Amino acid sequence: MLTLLQIDFPFTGPFGEAMAQAMQPLAETIIEEPGLLWKIWTENVETQEAGGIYLFSDAPAAQAYLEMHSARLSASGVTGIRAKLFDVNRPLSEICKGPMQ
Repeated sequence: MLTLLQIDFPFTGPFGEAMAQAMQPLAETIIEEPGLLWKIWTENVETQEAGGIYLFSDAPAAQAYLEMHSARLSASGVTGIRAKLFDVNRPLSEICKGPMQ
């Protein structure tokens, strides 16, 4: 079953194009993670937060990524990491044009 992972955490920047440039090497490694179908990068300058919405092929892949990514963020000094895992209701998501791969 497809699994959606939502992660966000406090982040002081960079944002926008500067974030895109700074995080491009990281993005190129993330897309190679086992079971990852896609990621949407999220950012909010006003609340000083960043994170992402990820779609994985299954729950074990999503859980493994969550554990690895949380450890990576913690090792770089990030605290206040929030994460949620959800099963995807594929029929309803397809009706609403959700990108199911």
